[in-house]
Amino acid sequence: MKKDPRVAGLIAVLRDTGITDEKVLAAIERIPRHLFVPPTFQDHAYDNTALPIGQGQTVSQPQIVAMMTAALDLNHRSKVLEIGTGSGYQTAVLARLCRRVFTIERHPALLAGAEALFKQLRVNNVTSLAGDGNLGWPDQAPFDRIIVTAAAEDEVPQALLDQLAPRGIMVIPVARSAIDQRLLRLVRGADGVETADLGGVRFVPLVSEHDTDRPQPLTKAIARLRRRP
Repeated sequence: MKKDPRVAGLIAVLRDTGITDEKVLAAIERIPRHLFVPPTFQDHAYDNTALPIGQGQTVSQPQIVAMMTAALDLNHRSKVLEIGTGSGYQTAVLARLCRRVFTIERHPALLAGAEALFKQLRVNNVTSLAGDGNLGWPDQAPFDRIIVTAAAEDEVPQALLDQLAPRGIMVIPVARSAIDQRLLRLVRGADGVETADLGGVRFVPLVSEHDTDRPQPLTKAIARLRRRP
């Protein structure tokens, strides 16, 4: 099968930005991003940029998809929870690299579109749910890896930390202010959670459908986890 030069160009751009994980690059190379992009933006499907997908949401910039996926350090045994299915592009990349992806999307129309693409592409190791991502998926916990594709407002949902397995990794953007979002990598160890700042990002907000179920501030949530035996 002839390779799409647009895909080769995108992979070259990702290498130039410092993406070195060959497994992640190979997964991105195999996912036809143009299928996950609305017709209006087909000319930009393989640009290294985020694009609107409706419902006020976006498909992430490929560089960010690659960076977040690499930060998860996936293997073929990994059980992954994704918060924010969107068009399903990030989900499809994850599915190439792990055992199973459980993905949650709060917009039913977006989820339906993503599910149709999973079926079309024969991505069979994804289980999806329409719901509030702040609550995670308790019935399927614990998860080896958790990825959040929307920015928590200076907070991380306690439910997600609770559902992270020992030695598990979570990658989540956190908005410290209206103009400052940081991508954090949390690793749950025997003595608590280690946090690394992977740099500045720009994501749509992580919205809760339950105003009374507000997540705990990140620092408080980690402190609570550290105090547990």
